[in-house]
Amino acid sequence: MKQQLFPEGYAPLLDQKQTEKAIKLVKDTFERELSGELRLSRITSPLFVPMNSGINDDLSGVERPVRFEVGNMDNRPMEIVQSLAKWKRMALADHGVEAGMGIYTDMNAIRPDDTIDIIHSIYVDQWDWERVMLSSERNLEFLKTVVRGIYKALKRTEFLVSENYGCLDPFLPEDIMFIESQSLISMFPGMGSKDRERAVAKRFGAVFIIGIGHELSNGEPHDSRAPDYDDWSTPNSDGCFGLNGDIIVWDDVINDSLELSSMGIRVDRDALVKQLKIRHMESRASLYWHKRLLAGDFPQTIGGGIGQSRICMLLLRKAHIGEVQASVWPQWMYDEARKAGSFLM
Repeated sequence: MKQQLFPEGYAPLLDQKQTEKAIKLVKDTFERELSGELRLSRITSPLFVPMNSGINDDLSGVERPVRFEVGNMDNRPMEIVQSLAKWKRMALADHGVEAGMGIYTDMNAIRPDDTIDIIHSIYVDQWDWERVMLSSERNLEFLKTVVRGIYKALKRTEFLVSENYGCLDPFLPEDIMFIESQSLISMFPGMGSKDRERAVAKRFGAVFIIGIGHELSNGEPHDSRAPDYDDWSTPNSDGCFGLNGDIIVWDDVINDSLELSSMGIRVDRDALVKQLKIRHMESRASLYWHKRLLAGDFPQTIGGGIGQSRICMLLLRKAHIGEVQASVWPQWMYDEARKAGSFLM
């Protein structure tokens, strides 16, 4: 659906050559800061995994993964990963990573069902990370501690980018606010979940919305989550459901909220069984990955994905994700970008 893409009077603060260099600066800096803050080691990850293994991320459970057959393996079917939420936990077990340490990797995916607009494309690039935790850390305060660490990495990256490019002034608030998804209903009555996100992000600048996936008092979840990676059914210390959430900031260039990360404490055996039952997906328990978790092969972990291009878009003050990411766009988007003096990769 055609829409106005670029705000009135928008002009990129960096030209294309500067933008390409700045993208590398943002990615290199944030990756280094995140690794140091959360004690993560970089590892190599797959672009595709065997179909019907249960390893691929099902996201909200309705997206179609890209599939193909391997001719020299008797046409064995494979799937392009949609994220590495499950694969990372298996990797932590197989590598014997200790509690308090973790891994991160560059994840590239194709999501053909995704919306194509100023913050979405069918190409996804993110830092997928996962860290081993103790059973005693399975609580809301530990989740908040990790979120604050990620936000510190973002703030340090913002500062260093501004040091290298004087036209890019820091704008993010010093601290991130934590708010339950259930609380947003009473804070912003009569609004849908996305409008509540916009309202709270605009008010505080940077928020972590706790509890994504469980039904709220209005009978609907704040947003959908698959049943087999984040724990969204366990009551937390605030009396609401969920040990997961989203990092969302206010982007005043696009005048809208921008989700940077979906993350959380991962399901243990009890949470997996409960959430599969809630979603009527008990048959997944017979898949390879799920059988390993139920057998106790995997450590307890916390993890998530952090959008690389979205962070670049935010910190480089761009109005369209295509200004920092190479993908495919409708012709009218290219035309609108040209009118705005911008360039879609």
